[in-house]
Formats: sequence, structure tokens, C-alpha cells
Amino acid sequence: MRFSVKFAALVIATAALAGCNTMPIQNVSDAPVTTATGKQLSNTQVREAIVRAGASLGWVMKEEVPGTLVGTLQLRGHSAVVAIPYTPRTYSIQYRSSMNLEERGGTIHKNYNGWIQNLTRGINAQLAAS
Repeated sequence: MRFSVKFAALVIATAALAGCNTMPIQNVSDAPVTTATGKQLSNTQVREAIVRAGASLGWVMKEEVPGTLVGTLQLRGHSAVVAIPYTPRTYSIQYRSSMNLEERGGTIHKNYNGWIQNLTRGINAQLAAS
């Protein structure tokens, strides 16, 4: 009896700790395209800024259709895929899929959200410099 109580407590504690590494999936919706000078950019300029930002962080960007890039990041056996629709006025970053990031029910490993925050900062910096 003692063993089964200790075993059950261990299983519960392990499950609780495993859940500590996940958070709700962070998407970016309609972030404004802004430049330091306030000038309007073309679709091509926005696309190039997103590609430059992604490349500097290890994302591989491919155009799925005009106005939408698909970004893939692979790190240490983990991968994340996002869709990035963009216009001269806004861009979004939307979760598509992942591997080995514990995604389930709208939650994902907390590192994913850090990668998205870094990508967002990188895109904003590239846009501002355009």
C-alpha cells in the first residue's frame, strides 16, 4: 500500500511539473507596419523586411502565396512552422504546426512564445529601418 501511494504521488508531481513548461500559443494579429520615417512601404518591402528578420534568427521563409510567407524554425530536434500574412499596413504571425514542442489544446512549450517574440521584434526593427 505504501508503495502505490508514493508511486501515485510521484506520477502526479511529474505530470504537474511537465505542465509547467507549456503556455498558451502566442499569435500576432495585425501588427502595424511602421517605419522610422513614417513612409508607407510596398508589399515587396514588407516581405523583404520579414525575410531579413527571419533569416537573422534562423527562420527559413518561403512564399506560400503572394502576401503570405511560411516560416520554419528548427532547433535541436524541435521545429515550429508559422504563417505570416502581410500587407503594406499590417502583418500577423499565426501558429501552423510544431514538432517536439508539447503542443496540445492551444498550449505549447514556453520557448515557442519566446521565438515568436524575438521574430516580432526582429520584423519591427527591419521595418523601422526600411
